[in-house]
Amino acid sequence: MPLIAIVVAVLAIAFEQLVQWKYGPMGIIAFVALSIGIKAKNTTISGIGAVILVMLLAQSN
Repeated sequence: MPLIAIVVAVLAIAFEQLVQWKYGPMGIIAFVALSIGIKAKNTTISGIGAVILVMLLAQSN
């Protein structure tokens, strides 16, 4: 069980670093808003985070 928690934590940190490297501080803000919204079951905050991420993804293509 602790091994699974460590692996999940490493993957989360790696994903966060990838978002920050590719999309900068706005990507981190969007990722944090999406995460907080999902954990708090608040659709408004998670929606805002999702919209920002989609806008960043659309801008990079």
